[in-house]
Amino acid sequence: MVASKQTEFTLTKDTAWCPGCGNFGIIRALSQALEGLGLKANEVLYVSGIGQAGKLPHYIKGNVLNTLHGRTLPTATGAKLANGDLHVFAIGGDGDGYAEGGNHFLHAVRKNVNITYLVHDNQVFGLTKGQASPRSDQGMVTGTTPQGVALEAFNPLATAITLNAGFVARSYAGDREHLSRTIQAAIQHEGFALIDILQPCVTFNKINTYQFYSSRVYDLDQEEGYDRTDRQVAWARSFEWGERIPIGIFYQTLRPTLADHYGELLKKPLVKQEHDKNYVAGLIDSYKIG
Repeated sequence: MVASKQTEFTLTKDTAWCPGCGNFGIIRALSQALEGLGLKANEVLYVSGIGQAGKLPHYIKGNVLNTLHGRTLPTATGAKLANGDLHVFAIGGDGDGYAEGGNHFLHAVRKNVNITYLVHDNQVFGLTKGQASPRSDQGMVTGTTPQGVALEAFNPLATAITLNAGFVARSYAGDREHLSRTIQAAIQHEGFALIDILQPCVTFNKINTYQFYSSRVYDLDQEEGYDRTDRQVAWARSFEWGERIPIGIFYQTLRPTLADHYGELLKKPLVKQEHDKNYVAGLIDSYKIG
């Protein structure tokens, strides 16, 4: 993969992704969004876990923090609280985020952590040979579900809206301009921002392909009269899936972020704050034996 020009967020040439993978569209849209906002690589932190999506931070310039499978959000939360000057992105796949990381997803929304969560939603576990994920459609045949997925697919948008997430959106890896605009809007939102990104997996998912999505997606942002502040309407639209699939910003509201509850303590990065060395020394001495 070669970027068209040298930029602040120049992409690496070599990746472990399959040719045609939807991850390429996502990383290019992210780079475009960051460049468009005039951000610098040292102002951005990417936090990721395990999976093909979790490899994205290694292929784009910026600060990187890798963590365990499903543990991306609590790690990103700690990083944002410690340094509020950073634009923090939590990055993972639907398996990483909605299976192992499902519990953290719920509570990051509740806490309204001021981070942007990019979920590469290919509806399978792409790194570990395509077994079913929480996002696999009911009836989908995979290596672990030879008779088809028995359960209804998890709905992350409805879940986030139910919990009153500040920014809930869906985009599509095959529409770079739409995804780039959506990422920019998420960055500029004050609070937790979820973007569930429809990402074709050309190797393991032969159902949810580029052709499948391109013939179905339509943009809520272009729909006259749609009110993204109406929570009940947004919740109802999040269940629309089939012949027509909406993308865009479903719901947006402002409420206090997790950092707001700490008052002045987190107004600047912890590393830049003065500390009482004598107090720290005394605290350490208190643990000495004898």
